[in-house]
Amino acid sequence: MEQENELPYQRDQFYGRDRRSVPAARRFAAWSLHYWGLGAWRRADDVSLCVSELATNALVHGVPPGRGFLLRIRYDGETVRVEVHDSGSGVPRVPEDEPDEGGRGLLLVSALSDKWGVGERSPGKVVWAEFER
Repeated sequence: MEQENELPYQRDQFYGRDRRSVPAARRFAAWSLHYWGLGAWRRADDVSLCVSELATNALVHGVPPGRGFLLRIRYDGETVRVEVHDSGSGVPRVPEDEPDEGGRGLLLVSALSDKWGVGERSPGKVVWAEFER
C-alpha cells in the first residue's frame, strides 16, 4: 500500500505530570513530522514550539496531581493539527494586556498557528492548533 493511501496520519502519546514531559512532547512532535516527511517543512519548528507551549500550559494549569495529558498530532495531507487533552477545568485565553513573566504561551500559539481553539472533553478540555501546508 502506498503512503498516500494511508492518510490521515495520527500519533498519540500520553505524558505524566512531570517537567520532563514538555521536552519529551516536543521531541515526539518533531519525530512525528520527520516520520511523515515534514521534518524540513518551514513550519516544523512552529509546530514544535506550539506543542511545548500547549504542553506547558497543560502541566501548569490543567493537570491535577496524579494525572497527565495526551498529545495528539494529526496530518491529513494539508493540515497538521496538534491537540493537548487534559483533565483540568477552565478555559485558556490569550491575555488582553501585556503579560508579565508568564502568560505568553497562547500569544505564541495564536501568532504561529493558522487557527487554535479549545474544545470540551469530560473531564477537562482539548486545546488545539492547526498549521496549513
